[in-house]
Amino acid sequence: MPRPISATLNLSALHHNLSIVRQQAKKAKIWSVVKANAYGHGLARIWPGLTGTDGFALLDLNEAILLREQGWQGPILLLEGFFQPQDLVLLDHYRLTTTVHSDWQLEAIKAARLTAPLNIYLKFNSGMNRLGFPVGQAPAVWQWAKSLSNVGEVTLMSHFANADNPIGIDEQFAQIQQATGHISAARCFANSAAILRNPETHYDWVRPGIILYGASPSGDIADIAGIGLRPVMSLCSEIIAVQSLSVGQSVGYGSRYCTSGAQRIGVVACGYADGYPRLAPSGTPIMVDGIVTHTVGAISMDMLTVDLTPCPQAQIGSKVEVWGENVLIDNVAQAAGTVGYELMCALASRVTLLT
Repeated sequence: MPRPISATLNLSALHHNLSIVRQQAKKAKIWSVVKANAYGHGLARIWPGLTGTDGFALLDLNEAILLREQGWQGPILLLEGFFQPQDLVLLDHYRLTTTVHSDWQLEAIKAARLTAPLNIYLKFNSGMNRLGFPVGQAPAVWQWAKSLSNVGEVTLMSHFANADNPIGIDEQFAQIQQATGHISAARCFANSAAILRNPETHYDWVRPGIILYGASPSGDIADIAGIGLRPVMSLCSEIIAVQSLSVGQSVGYGSRYCTSGAQRIGVVACGYADGYPRLAPSGTPIMVDGIVTHTVGAISMDMLTVDLTPCPQAQIGSKVEVWGENVLIDNVAQAAGTVGYELMCALASRVTLLT
C-alpha cells in the first residue's frame, strides 16, 4: 500500500475561480497562468478545468508542446520568451505567442525562416528590473517590431512589482501610461493582485495566476475574503502513530517542543520531502478528524507531529487535512514565513495527485 498522503485537485473549483476572474475583469481576455507545472498542480491534470480560458501562459516550451499535443488549440504565451534563436522553429510549428524582452530576440525573429508571422508580447521594464526593454523606449521598440515581416500582432506588456502590497502600482503605471499612451496596440499588464485591486490596469488581457488556484497574491487571506475563490488543492494524510506523553517529554529533532502536562501527540505521514515547509513552527494549523489543531516540534523529512488535545478521539488512521478547504494554504504559509506560491510549487513528485 502507498503512504497515506495525497493531493486531491478539484477541477470544479478551478473552473469556478476562472469565472470569478471573469467577474473581476469583465472586458478583458484571460491568460490563465500555468507555469511551474500549473503551480505544482500538474499541468496535464488541471488544464481541462480551464478550457474556458482565452489562452494559457507559461514558461517551459515542453509544457507548451504538451498543451498542444493534448488538444489545446487556442493561444499559448511564453512568458519569458524563447532562449535560443533555434527555438523559433518550434514556436513556428506549434504557433506559440512569445514574449520579447531583448534586442537579440527581435533580431532573431527578423532573421528566422517562418511559415507565418508570430504574435509577440513586447515586455517593458517599468520598475521590476528583471526582464524588459526600458519603458521609455516603448515607441521606438514598437515601431521596430511592427516593421518586421515575421511579426504578427503586437501586444504591450509589463509586470507590477508591488500590486500585492501597500506600495501599489501608481508609480509604475504612470511610467507605462506616459511611455505607451500614443501607441495603438493591445495591452496586458494586470497580474492576480492588479486584477483584484486595480481595474484601471485590466485593458485587453489579464494574467491571473495564484488566484486561479484559490490563494491570495499577498499571502493575506483578507485580500480574497468575500470574493468566493475556492482552494483547488487539498493535501491530506493520516495519523500513523500516537504517542501518550507525560509532563516534560520532548518531541522530534532538537527537542524543540516539550510537553507542559500529559499530552497525546499524533504522528502524520507528511514531511518536508513531501513539500511541507521545514521551517513551519509549532502552532502551524492542521486539521485532524475535522477538528483544527496545530503542529508541535520540528518538521522531519517524512513526518510531522500534531497536538491531539482538541481531538481526543483521534487515533491511528484518523484523516488529516494538511491544507485545503478548511486549513487554508495561505495560513500554513504565513505561519512558516513563506507564501502559498512556494508551498504549491514545492509539492513533491512522490505525493499522489488525484482528481
